[in-house]
Amino acid sequence: MTTRTDTLTAAHTPSPAEPLPHQLLAALGQHRMATTAQLHDLLRPHTARQSVSTPLNTLRRKGLVDYTVLPHSNRTRAWYLTGDGARLVKDLPALRGRPPYPITSATAASLKTPHTLTVLRTHLAFVADARRRGDEHGHLDWTPEVSHPLGDGEKVITDALMHYTLTAGDQRTKLRAFVEVDRTTMSSERLASKLIEYARLWSHQSQPAGRQRSRQPAGPGAVWLRWYPVYPRVLFVLTGASRYVLKNRISDLQAMVAQHSHVAALARQVPLGAAVLEDLELHRPTGEVWTPLNGGQPRSWTEL
Repeated sequence: MTTRTDTLTAAHTPSPAEPLPHQLLAALGQHRMATTAQLHDLLRPHTARQSVSTPLNTLRRKGLVDYTVLPHSNRTRAWYLTGDGARLVKDLPALRGRPPYPITSATAASLKTPHTLTVLRTHLAFVADARRRGDEHGHLDWTPEVSHPLGDGEKVITDALMHYTLTAGDQRTKLRAFVEVDRTTMSSERLASKLIEYARLWSHQSQPAGRQRSRQPAGPGAVWLRWYPVYPRVLFVLTGASRYVLKNRISDLQAMVAQHSHVAALARQVPLGAAVLEDLELHRPTGEVWTPLNGGQPRSWTEL
């Protein structure tokens, strides 16, 4: 018997009309690195794990992908594109404009693995929730390491840019978010200072040559309008420490909103929130797990 959940899952997973090896290459080109289990959950959640591992091994024999074994993981493999694989995927229509990102060795891969896989783990929480709800959010609707200029040669690099479409009957609402994934590897002050960078991007405007850069609130000339009709909400996802430590880091994010005038101006116009990754996985991203950084009770990220 087919349930409504089964129907939604089938409708919002990648089409089997496109060969799975192509989807695997595109996913690795987009996300840089992924375990076998993550690729299975991302691309073929309703099939046996072997349906993904077999073509991955075939791609490895062709020299297009390789893997590193995660430490203390029962030999879990984290897959990535080789140089030949990266050169191949840059011509895929879905990845046009996405710079190739070959990893030259297993040693180089191991240095990038913890953060890259945690960012993808965050994406998978949103993917699973979207499938359950019937929303639109697929494996290519999450772009890691997106860079935007701040002027004077500076830039802000977000861990991921998320595109998500809420669906309710015939109504569709497009949402975007800058996602910062914090594994508690930087100081709490440095994490909170990321809000200043997003505030600078929000207010940064194009200026004619020789004219001083403006720091006024966003107007018709805001640089971000080149890419977005509405400034994306900013979401912080925290993990890697005790609840007590993570709660303090969220409090420090709230303090930055309260104490920094430019960030406070951003918060009056742009939804800002923080949540614990394990809560997203347990209660879903649309659950009441997000703390609004400008104050208030926990809520869904869509209601910030």
